[in-house]
Amino acid sequence: MNPLELCNGTAMRAVRDLITKVAATNATVLLMGESGVGKEVVARAIHHASPRARQPLLKVNCAALPGELLESELFGHARGAFTGAYRDKPGKFEQAQQGTILLDEIGEVPLRLQAKLLHVLQDGEFARVGGERILRMDVRVIAATNHDLEADIRTGRFREDLYYRLNVIVIHVPPLRERRDEIPALVAQFLKTANTQYGRNVDVSPALLRRLVGHTWPGNVRQLENIVKRMVVLGSTARIEDELLVDAAAPAPPAPVPGPAETVLGLKLIARRAARDAERLAIANMLERTHWNRTKAARLLQISYKALLYKIVECGLTEKPPTPEALPAAKEIIA
Repeated sequence: MNPLELCNGTAMRAVRDLITKVAATNATVLLMGESGVGKEVVARAIHHASPRARQPLLKVNCAALPGELLESELFGHARGAFTGAYRDKPGKFEQAQQGTILLDEIGEVPLRLQAKLLHVLQDGEFARVGGERILRMDVRVIAATNHDLEADIRTGRFREDLYYRLNVIVIHVPPLRERRDEIPALVAQFLKTANTQYGRNVDVSPALLRRLVGHTWPGNVRQLENIVKRMVVLGSTARIEDELLVDAAAPAPPAPVPGPAETVLGLKLIARRAARDAERLAIANMLERTHWNRTKAARLLQISYKALLYKIVECGLTEKPPTPEALPAAKEIIA
């Protein structure tokens, strides 16, 4: 089953409508959204609904390779172009001819390579690295990112002209916390797949399903799928309750009413400040809950121990010494 078929909630309706409208065209599409929301699923849905469906859909993770290797991966290289280039090698743009290429994590492409990519998108032609022959491109381009590319433009990390070349059709894929009505169907499908894969028969109780629906899901659909798979592999749902404690540790702070100065600063800055305050509160609550057991707190917060230590310093959190009233109880526990 196409996972997009499970995304029938209100928040995804606009996404599905856009897919229907753009699939039949050759327009470049820019997919934006947090990590794990299902941008690749949307890209596959566009490709499979397009006239190019019988041709390949190739994905390139632009964050996984350094600039030189990424250029060769995209455009190929000629024999002798660099040490170790013993033969001609076609790149993904050649391999995807008449099909679709998904440039995932487009915000991680180095500036130098962004310039070449811009010319390829403008002119529809390119040469292999170290080659002279000009090759024509007949490829539908879909780019995906979890970056705020407009902010990257302001800081000089992303080319404005490339952004507008990619920004023909923009599809914002909403996070899972805005699509809670889809969670029961997603859980059922992930359970079915994992139970079949591992030969188990694990089910989710109504109480746990309510917890899953109410969770904030910072890792979005990918995190939900991994948790369901973990339940099936372990054959139990008991440990999942601990993992979901982080949701209870992060109560939503009251939304501040912006004053005149904040209004000038813009909504994005206000949102970043609110997110930072919410993160500090969540970490402080979890450390309090675990009695400053940093290893346990990091596990429940689903971040690395090193990242937690960095966040503690960044947020200015300090462990409070026990009060005199708490010392007798602590001595009893130790005894």
